[in-house]
Amino acid sequence: MRSIFLVAYDITEDKSRTKVFHKLKGYGEALQYSLFRCALTPSERARLRSELWGLINHKTDRVLLIDLGPDDGRGRTALESWGKALEDPATHNGILIV
Repeated sequence: MRSIFLVAYDITEDKSRTKVFHKLKGYGEALQYSLFRCALTPSERARLRSELWGLINHKTDRVLLIDLGPDDGRGRTALESWGKALEDPATHNGILIV
């Protein structure tokens, strides 16, 4: 079962920040530059953690993973956005985001 996660990061070094951004693009949708919405299974969550673990400086950087709930329940409705509309979280240019 997939859950919806918000992933936010504060990375001090430009090269590392760019790597984290590109890594997260493979897992979900960028809501803002340092904020992603990802629908993840438990194994995908573990893999993402492992991949990001090696990209950050653990003394100066921070990654937050916030569980909004199941993809088929509260996770879909837990996020409210004002201003410019968010794209449908299930598709991006017709491509399913997983």
